[in-house]
Order: sequence, then C-alpha cells, then structure tokens
Amino acid sequence: MEAAEIEGEIINNVLLIPDSFKGTMSSTEICGIMEAAVKRFYPAAKVSSIPVADGGEGSVEAFLCAAGGTKKTVRVKGPFFEDIDSFYGILADGKTAVIEMAACAGLPLAGSHPDPEKTTTYGAGQLIEAAIDAGCTRIVMGLGGSATNDGGAGAAMALGVQFTGADGKPFVPTGGALKDIRHIDIRGINPKLKQVELVSMCDIDNPLFGPSGAAHVFGPQKGATPDMVRSLDAGLKHLAEVVKADLQLDLADMPGAGAAGGMGYGMKVFLGSVLQMGIETVLDTVHFDDLLKTADIVFSGEGKIDTQSLRGKVVIGIAKRTKKAGVPLIAVVGDIGDDIDTAYEMGVSAIFSINRVAVDYSLAKLRAKNDLRLTMENILRFSPKEQPSYPS
Repeated sequence: MEAAEIEGEIINNVLLIPDSFKGTMSSTEICGIMEAAVKRFYPAAKVSSIPVADGGEGSVEAFLCAAGGTKKTVRVKGPFFEDIDSFYGILADGKTAVIEMAACAGLPLAGSHPDPEKTTTYGAGQLIEAAIDAGCTRIVMGLGGSATNDGGAGAAMALGVQFTGADGKPFVPTGGALKDIRHIDIRGINPKLKQVELVSMCDIDNPLFGPSGAAHVFGPQKGATPDMVRSLDAGLKHLAEVVKADLQLDLADMPGAGAAGGMGYGMKVFLGSVLQMGIETVLDTVHFDDLLKTADIVFSGEGKIDTQSLRGKVVIGIAKRTKKAGVPLIAVVGDIGDDIDTAYEMGVSAIFSINRVAVDYSLAKLRAKNDLRLTMENILRFSPKEQPSYPS
C-alpha cells in the first residue's frame, strides 16, 4: 500500500511514546501495534518507540527498550531481608542506571503474607551501590509497587547511614521498628554518592504521614490491618521527628514523600535525590527534545484522559514539549473524560478513543488490541500538516 499524502506531506519520522492501558496492554505492546499500523501506510518511515515506564514493575525493561543498554543481575536482600537475585539496567550511554525498587522490595516478592511492619528497602540501597560501583553517574530510581513502609531507611542503611536505638547499637529499621530509632548518623554514607545524580520517579503527591500519608493510603494494599496502619503512621511521624532533630530537615509534607511507603522521603533526606514526575524523567533520559527535532508526528496515549491527566500525566507532559517544538501530537486513548478541552490548549492536536462499540470494560479489554490497530489505521489515512493554534 502506498503512503497516504495530503498537501504534499509524507510522514517520514514518527515517535511513539504511549503509557500503558492499565490491565489491558503494556506500553511496549501498544508501541508494537502502533508501529505495525504506521509501517502499513508508511513502510519507509523511521519509527522510534519509547515505552513509558511509571517507576513500578517493568520500568527497567521499558527504559532499556527505549534507550538501549544491558540488564545486570545482582544478589541483594529481599523484602524480608532474605538473599535474592535482583537486577537493574545500565543504559546505552554507560553512565545512566535505572532501578525499580519493586525488583527487590516489591509486593509480589512478599508472597502470600505481606507484612509492611517487617519488610525493608535495604536491597534498593544495595542496587544503588552496585550501579555506583559499575561506574554510573546518574541513577533513576523507580518508586512503585513496594511492599514496604520503612521511609527508605533500609536503603539508606545499605549505603552507610546509621540508625541507632536506645541501646546505642545500629539496626535496620523496618516499618514496625521506625519507632525505635533514637539517632541518625549520616557521616558514614558512601562518599561516591556525592558524584552521582539521583532522580526518583514519583507521580503521587502524598505527604509522609497523616490521613493522606503513606501508611493510611497505601498500607492496606500491602497487608496492613487498621491497627497496623495507625502504628506504621506513628512510626513514619517518629522518623520525621528524628530526621528533623538530627539532620535539620523538615520535609515530611513534601509532595511525594509518601511514595512507596515513604521511600520518596528517604531518597530525598538521606540520599539527596530529586523527586520528579515519571514522564519528565523518561523524556529527559531518552533525550526526547533532540528526537523531536526530526519528528513529523508523535503518537501517545493512556487508558483514560480526563481532568486528572491535565495535572501532568503522560500525554500532557509530552504535549508541553511537542507544542514548544511545533510537532503535532495525537493521543490514542481508551476513554475520553469530560472537560478535557484544555488538553488541546496545552499542545495535544487530537484525541481519539479506541472504543468502537459500547460494551462493558470486561469485554472491551478483550478486543482492545484489535481496536487500537483499527483506530491507528483510521488516523493514518490522514497526514496532519501542522498543529492547529488556539487563542490564549
């Protein structure tokens, strides 16, 4: 089939950067379907696929697919301080490491009896150390899918931070033992961290403790009972008090502090990490702005675009950059919510839903892949010449 053409325009360079359709298709699967559709209409086009990682399980694979690189296997501590084989990725530049804390402290690793009072992020610190020892100078840490509620204390201790109890002896503070911390000493932290840029992918804005904090919001899905939630929350509050007294840092209310059982907080106060929206981390890591310089069109998408999306999720994060570069962006989504016209002003050229018939989600997800293919083929029968402008 010959490439479609409008006003003399041929699509030569296409960027695909979709989020997953949760519970239906992974971002990698979506990229594959989109690329096949593009190649059907534009067989000579260069197609660059950038699966979006959200920081949880699968983030390392997504980054390696998008930017190239190698996967490294490391023996570290698991969620219950058992020895496990874990992994991280080193991207093609040889200097950037991608770690997902779920690879050593994820909920699936906790098995059928998750217990956030006993689980630790110690292995995540070991993965950071392994990446540093491998010569990496930039480390991206994915915060998501955790079985922990230790405020990142375990990871910090693996890197040399000392937590001592009333007896003056150091110990590894799990979620249930945060209340036993009396002092924190960061003088023994790995000195190589000073030469490393740490970025933590974080798409939530929950504080460390309180009604909207880590324990109350996320504890139950990790196996916490109501009494346990209250105890875990008190432990996180106590951790913040000791940090304030010993380290002179008061960041418990920082947006994202409550991510991954308080890991967002720990990455910041103990290791000096920057907390960044996941999509911004992805775009920076794959040098998206450089890729845009030769792109004719960008396709993105997510399970549903709604008012929540407008706060900076995947499609809008991409739109801000495509708008600045003058490259059209088409969002292919599952559902379209009400009141999303602002998305067009923010840089989205058009939004299409893949839902071709009115059926329940349980049935829609079974046909989602084929519906996505057909929707892409319909869109590709046209070649948008330029992004429309909107009055301010």
